[in-house]
Amino acid sequence: MSSTRVALSFRFFLLSVVTLFHSGVLAAVITLTSQDNLQIELDAAQSGDTIILNGGEYVGNFTISQSITLQGKLGAKIDAGGTGNALTLLASDTTIENLNIVNWGRNLTEQNAGIYNDKSLKNLIFRGNTLKGDAFGIWAQQVDGILIENNTVEGNPILRSADRGNGIQLSSVKNALVVGNEVSKTRDGLYIISSQDSELRDNILHDLRYGVHYMYSHHNRVIDNFAYNTRAGYALMSSRQLTVHGNRSQDSEDYGMLMNFITQSDISYNQIKNVWTKPENKVIGRDGKGFFVYNSGYNTISHNVIDTAEIGIHLTAGSENGKIFGNSFINNPVQVKYVSNQKQEWSQNGEGNFWSNYLGWDLDNNSIGDTPFEPNDGIDKMVWKYPESKVLLDSPSVLMLRWIQKQFPVLKPPGVKDSHPLMMQPSIHSSQPKSDTAGTRL
Repeated sequence: MSSTRVALSFRFFLLSVVTLFHSGVLAAVITLTSQDNLQIELDAAQSGDTIILNGGEYVGNFTISQSITLQGKLGAKIDAGGTGNALTLLASDTTIENLNIVNWGRNLTEQNAGIYNDKSLKNLIFRGNTLKGDAFGIWAQQVDGILIENNTVEGNPILRSADRGNGIQLSSVKNALVVGNEVSKTRDGLYIISSQDSELRDNILHDLRYGVHYMYSHHNRVIDNFAYNTRAGYALMSSRQLTVHGNRSQDSEDYGMLMNFITQSDISYNQIKNVWTKPENKVIGRDGKGFFVYNSGYNTISHNVIDTAEIGIHLTAGSENGKIFGNSFINNPVQVKYVSNQKQEWSQNGEGNFWSNYLGWDLDNNSIGDTPFEPNDGIDKMVWKYPESKVLLDSPSVLMLRWIQKQFPVLKPPGVKDSHPLMMQPSIHSSQPKSDTAGTRL
């Protein structure tokens, strides 16, 4: 049996012991009303107790110092009174579920949050809660083993995006599973920094700056999430060994998928739809990009669909040595913007990409175009360097230059070449199973 399986079995054993406590074998079940002093009851609770809040409003900033379950019935609301944290956790093996938490503070420097911990804890569960406030919804720091499941987090759209907290923030966390949550109107939906061995799955993220935002993290999974009405659906930065599969981004303004200094990662089977900068925000050089790959190498980008973006994929600043194949570039005015002097081959083992503007034939009927596809030429690079020259694109002189390049390939600058362009759009179904990350053990 592998060391990973042994660790999983041991964690299951520990969680089974905790479950015995919570089921009442060795613990008390305490039911409160809004007339009771919640903080006194929390201080008096013993590890393993369950405190149930009946419907009503519980006003204050509450601290949980024991390993308990705090559970709300229909109508139970915790109101922090506009300051500090609504709930501050100081104990491992704590569960918060089915609560309506509102009106915590808005001080981002103090990290005000609806549910907050910054101590080294283990085995936290936040499930089925509704949170609405100005700063951070859930702030989890230095936790090993956390399940954040089926919560709804909503920020305050009256505030500027920069003045809001993130919906769910994980900092220096290991073995997290963030699944089935809906986050809207905060700054970023899911913000992950300096964390590892975790999974974000089946979350809905909308009306945000970034849907998912990764910083300085490695060996994490982003699976089957849906982001819409964002500036960027997924912002992946300064991280490595990410698996980003089966996600969707729709109606982003700047980026469907942003990769900044990402290495050794697999970005596949994702769908990017409609990335377009709003007319009122248009300036020279600001275009909606399906993929923006900056200073990122040694990655696999495969079997994604990029549909109706101003620029399908933009690679720059040393974004080389990657495997790019099986993708579908559909209805993008500029399919590829590649700023480099190094040639790139965008096919693997005879499989290229599907290009909606490929005009070649398939005379041998093998579903592969008979001639390579090269999305850019010297005229494109001139326009990228001098955007004002766009007005000349349809002029006779530019058309002549394009014709000359085709007739004399030696004059072409280095760029992207797909030697095996696909004649039909490939399936984007991922065969990769969901992982049993440590977070799923909760």
